[in-house]
Amino acid sequence: MIGKQFLVTGIFWALIGGFLSVLFRLQLGFPEMDMSFLKPILGGWIDDTGALNPEFYLALVTMHGTIMVFFVLTAGLSGTFSNFLIPLQIGARDMASGFMNMLSYWFFFISGVIMFISLFLETGPAAGGWVVYPPLSALEQAIPGSGMGMTLWLIAMTFFIASSLLGGINYITTVINLRTKGMSFSKLPLTIWSFFLTAVIGLLSFPVLFAAALLLVFDRSFGTSFYLSDIYIGGEALSNTGGSAVLYQHLFWFLGHPEVYIVLLPALGITSEVIATNSRKPIFGYKAMIISMLGITILSFVVWAHHMFVSGLNPFLGSIFMFLTLIIAIPSAVKVFNYLTTLWRGNLIFTPAMLFSIGLVSFFISGGLTGIFLGNSAIDIQLHDTYFVVAHFHLVMGSASFFGLMAGVYHWFPKMFGRMMDAKLGYIHFWLTFIGVYLVFFPMHYIGIAGFPRRYYTWTNFEFSSMYTDLNMFISIAAILTFVAQFIFLFNFFYSMYRGRKASLNPWRSNTLEWTTPLHPGHGNWPGEIPSVYRWPYDYSKPGAKEDFIMQTVPLSATPESNLPHEQELVKLEKEIISEEEEVLIANESRES
Repeated sequence: MIGKQFLVTGIFWALIGGFLSVLFRLQLGFPEMDMSFLKPILGGWIDDTGALNPEFYLALVTMHGTIMVFFVLTAGLSGTFSNFLIPLQIGARDMASGFMNMLSYWFFFISGVIMFISLFLETGPAAGGWVVYPPLSALEQAIPGSGMGMTLWLIAMTFFIASSLLGGINYITTVINLRTKGMSFSKLPLTIWSFFLTAVIGLLSFPVLFAAALLLVFDRSFGTSFYLSDIYIGGEALSNTGGSAVLYQHLFWFLGHPEVYIVLLPALGITSEVIATNSRKPIFGYKAMIISMLGITILSFVVWAHHMFVSGLNPFLGSIFMFLTLIIAIPSAVKVFNYLTTLWRGNLIFTPAMLFSIGLVSFFISGGLTGIFLGNSAIDIQLHDTYFVVAHFHLVMGSASFFGLMAGVYHWFPKMFGRMMDAKLGYIHFWLTFIGVYLVFFPMHYIGIAGFPRRYYTWTNFEFSSMYTDLNMFISIAAILTFVAQFIFLFNFFYSMYRGRKASLNPWRSNTLEWTTPLHPGHGNWPGEIPSVYRWPYDYSKPGAKEDFIMQTVPLSATPESNLPHEQELVKLEKEIISEEEEVLIANESRES
C-alpha cells in the first residue's frame, strides 16, 4: 500500500514538473510570443504585454529540477519499488518497521504539500536553480524568489531528507534481517541489490545535504556567515565576512552526485529483472553486475567536485577528480555490456516493460558517452553551464531513470492491482516518448557545444545565440508533444486499474518470489508458510528443463534432468534441510494436538 502511495504521488508530481518544463520551453522556443492565454493559470507572472516575468522563469527552472530529481525520480522510483518489491522478493511478511515505513511516506507527503504551497506565493517559489547556490539563495533581499519561496523550499527539503533516511534505514534492515530460508545474498534478485545499495548511498549522503541546508537557514535567518563574504547589494556593503559560497557547493554536490546513482541504480535493477525475464535467458554476469553496482556505490562518493571544475578548484585536485570520474565509466560500461549480452540471441518478448528497459540502455549509452566529455576538466571549461550539460544529465539520469520507472510499472502492475495494462497503448506510449526524448535532447548537444548557456530567460539579444532560434523552437515543440504523450500512460494506468484484463498469477513466467503470492497479496504476503528458496532467480531456458523457467522455490532435487554438476552436489544438502523442516513441522503438529 505504501509503495502504491509513493507511485501515485510520484505520478502527480511528474505531471506538475513536466507542466513547468512546458512553460519555460514555450519561453525558450517562442521568446516573442504573447502568453496572455496563460494569465488564468499564472496570473501576475504574465505582464500586460503578454510576456513571462523573468524572475518567474528562474522559479520555473528551479521547481522543475527539484520536483523531478527528488519527488519523482527519488521518491517516486525508489519509494515505490523498494517498498513494494523488497518484502515480496526476499520472502518477508512486511518491512522491518511498518511504523517507520508509514512515516517515510507521510514526511514525503508533507514535504510535497509545503513545496506545492510555495508555487502560489505572491513573491513566487524558490528561484535559485535546483542547486540553490548562495549568495542568491542566502540573501532574502536578492530577488523575489529568495524570500518566502526559498524558506519553504528549505523546510520541504528537510522533511524530504527525513523521509529518505527513514526509508533507507528500513530497506537496509529488511534486506539484511528478513530474508526467507535459503535466500542468501548470492540468490537475491538484482532489483534487491540495487535497492539495498541505493539505500546505503542515501543514508550516507542525505545528511550532508541536511547540513548544507541547515547552515543556509542560519545564514538567512540568524546572521551567520557560513557562505557569505564581501557582498554588495545596491552599492551597500553587507556585514557578512569570512564565509565561502564554494563550501556550499562541496556540501551540496557531496549529495548531488551520489543522488545521480540514488536515482539511477533502482532503474538499472528493474531493467536487469525485466530484460532477463523477457529475453528468457539468465542475466549475463550476475556477479559482475553486483560488483559493478558496488563499484558505482563507492566511486559515487569521490567524484563530486567534477561539478566544480570552474569554481576556482585547484587544477591538481581537478585532475584527481577527473581521473576518478572517468574510472566510474568502467562499472557503468560493465552493466551496459551485460545488458546487451543478455539480449544477444535471446528469445525476446517485446512487452512494453521490455521496450522501456531497452530504451533505458539506449539512453544510458548515449548520455553516458557525453559524460566522458564533461568529466574532462579542460573540455568542461567550454561546456560548463551550457545546454550540453542539460542534454547529458537529462539523457543519462532523467530519461534513463524515468524509463526504468515506466518499465517497473508496466512489469509489476499485475502484481500491484491484479490486472494487466493495455499493451497497445503501452507500445504507443513507448515510441512517442522514446522518439520525443531524443528529439528534445539530441539537438541540445549541438547548441551546447556552440556555447549556448543554461538558465537564460532570453537569448535573442546575442548574435552568437540568435542563430539557434529554429533549433530551440524545434526542441520546444518536441518537448510539448512528449509531455502530451504521457497522458496516454495516465489513461492506461488508471483505466487498467479498474477495467484492465484480469492477470494470471505469473503472467510473465518469471522466477522470483513475488509471483508465488496470491493475486492480491494480503497482510503478511503469503497465507501460509513463507516459501523457502533453493536456487538463484535467473534459471531461464535451462538445458534439459521441462519449461523455460524454474522458480526460486523449486528444489534442485525436483529438477535432476537440468541440474548442473555443482547443483547435483547441493542436492544432498538440500535433502537434509527439507528433512529437518519436516521434523520441525511434525513436532509442531504433535505439540498442537
